[in-house]
Amino acid sequence: MRARTWLTAILASALVATAGCTAEQLSSLADEARARARQAAELVVTALATEATAAPSSAERAEPQTNQASTRTVRALATPSPTATPLPNSVFEAFDRDDQVLINLYERANPAVVFITVDRGAFGGGNGSGFVIDPDGYIVTNNHVVEGAERIDVTFADGERLRARLIGRDPYSDLALLKVERSGLPYLELADSDQVRVGQRVVAIGNPFGLAGTMTLGIVSAKGRTLSEGGGAGSFANPDIIQTDAAINPGNSGGPLLDLRGRVVGVNTAIRTAGQTVLGQPVNSGIGFAVPSNTVRRVVKALLEEGRVRYPFLGIQGAVRVNEVAEELGIPLKDGVMVLGVQRGGPVARAGLRGAQVDARGNIVVPGDVIIAFDGQPIRDYEQLISRLVANYKPGDRVTITVWREGQELDLQVTLGERPQPE
Repeated sequence: MRARTWLTAILASALVATAGCTAEQLSSLADEARARARQAAELVVTALATEATAAPSSAERAEPQTNQASTRTVRALATPSPTATPLPNSVFEAFDRDDQVLINLYERANPAVVFITVDRGAFGGGNGSGFVIDPDGYIVTNNHVVEGAERIDVTFADGERLRARLIGRDPYSDLALLKVERSGLPYLELADSDQVRVGQRVVAIGNPFGLAGTMTLGIVSAKGRTLSEGGGAGSFANPDIIQTDAAINPGNSGGPLLDLRGRVVGVNTAIRTAGQTVLGQPVNSGIGFAVPSNTVRRVVKALLEEGRVRYPFLGIQGAVRVNEVAEELGIPLKDGVMVLGVQRGGPVARAGLRGAQVDARGNIVVPGDVIIAFDGQPIRDYEQLISRLVANYKPGDRVTITVWREGQELDLQVTLGERPQPE
């Protein structure tokens, strides 16, 4: 209010002063008026600022009064915080679609997943998982889940419990086939595991630590791993193993690893971990293994027809990928399998395959034959050799093994034997 009064007074005095003045006087008065106007403008700004600070808002009255002038200055300079932009509905709709895929998968698959309880008499009991592979009551699980069982019971997702009988088991693939007297059961379809790709999303359904109907989500971390008999890490018995980071724990063994269409790509069988529970059970560390569905298909067929699985046998005792020793031994190869030893009287020994000679410290003195092709197909490493052997041949088949020996390639004719059954 005071600023407006001062400005009015200045204008009034200017009007009075101009009455009856000469041009020279008017010019002087104009300069004086401009100077007073500038002073008035400064007074107006100061006055308005004083009036603004004289009446704080209710919010300001509620704030502490310490360093009040500084607080007001900062408030005057600060810009309002931007409001977070909400995600468009299309994003949430995509999330909902992804969720619905998993929800639908579980609702379709879980009724075919079973909780297996075994009684080993004086050796105690155990439990694991399995899944129905045929509506007439055939169930797949792991060999190590039912090995030594005197009684096997199967509990379905709806709570029904049935006695199961063992049709057959295969320690080399760690698979077993059970049968319950029931028909019309929901079952799971086997996928073609050769089409599985690293990075593909998968889910595991099973009964970890006895928690029935548990589903976990992950990806295929790797393919072509190998597991030895009994599920430990190794390099012989069980090829083409799928590695996954989907959480697998004790009790998941024998349960399905599924693609997002609900098809079985593998049977969860083992984990690699350094962690344990207080009871000494291994716990998941993001490295789980599953027997591929194509192996399941082959093993189930053999168990139904013969009650056991017959594996072809070469009689190689130890091998190493040639690129690991090529530089040291002066071998001009990067792919292939150097044979370290052969079983006396075995199939490859009878065909003339030679193993390496080693000294007392295990150093290779004389290189062994390097397998570079199997029935005309190039061989990269031992895992690939075993994979092709197990998947495509049977005992009694004749094959051609191409080897590199002392700078020359030789073709050896081998009649495959039968791998001894584990005790």
